[in-house]
Amino acid sequence: MLFDLNDLRLFIYVAELKSLTRSAERMHLSLAATSSRIKGLEARFGMRLLYREAKGVKLTPAGETLLHHALTMMQQFSLLKSDMQQYSDEIKGHIRIFANTTAVTEFMPAALATFLRSHPNVNVSLEERLNYDIVRGIQDGAADIGIVAGTVQAQGLEMINFSTDQLTLATSADHPLANQKTVMFSDTLQYEHIGLHEGSTLQHFLDRIVEESGQKLNLRIQVRSFEAMCRMIESEIGIGILPKSAAERYQKSMRIELVALGDPWAVRERSIIYQKDTIVPKYMHDLMDCICGLPSY
Repeated sequence: MLFDLNDLRLFIYVAELKSLTRSAERMHLSLAATSSRIKGLEARFGMRLLYREAKGVKLTPAGETLLHHALTMMQQFSLLKSDMQQYSDEIKGHIRIFANTTAVTEFMPAALATFLRSHPNVNVSLEERLNYDIVRGIQDGAADIGIVAGTVQAQGLEMINFSTDQLTLATSADHPLANQKTVMFSDTLQYEHIGLHEGSTLQHFLDRIVEESGQKLNLRIQVRSFEAMCRMIESEIGIGILPKSAAERYQKSMRIELVALGDPWAVRERSIIYQKDTIVPKYMHDLMDCICGLPSY
């Protein structure tokens, strides 16, 4: 055999961490043993898989191909373990989810609370990612389930639309836009905005809208949560765009006003995506049912 599962797991860590040293620590190996295993892979395939650079390592094109297949093989091995769970209480299932900002902060806590109560032997990893990274993660096998909002290019993936995500403008009570029934996003750009952190799916989406329009978004402050955003808005530091469900919740305890956005993109379909033609464990179907069964947000 060309390699074993530990070789693949090590190679995946090297690709993700871009460091032999950190990968060795993750695998509880010495640096020498880690380097030897990678060199062994390169020798077996007869080609270079990594470029050694001053700041770490980088995959060669051949390394990128190996990474793609390694992720797929590890996913299939994970599914094998999951399917054998019925025969042994000691085997636990695991679901890795990539999701956008709204999913992570707004409705996944409720969905996971319901799911985990009835599936005590299943562990879940939930990571916030951009839409592009979510799709790629599912295609590459790095995640089992993706949750996206809006239009995405998801060739080769199954997609389940389960609810609608409506974005709205939040302002302080005395802001000039507070009395408007509807406003276009472009009309808000003359005012200072409160935004989410740079890794946020929503902020990335708004930045792209502004860039495509040729205008500029004046970000006064960037924060980590919708609650922090609304507190800044209440304090008249700026205005902000956020999901209507979150805005209405914070409006109950804060002096903020909500104004509907007239832009077509303000209403976005939320979808679950996962790989086609793969064996999906029953517990993963159960989790998707929990997500689809949530009240509309």
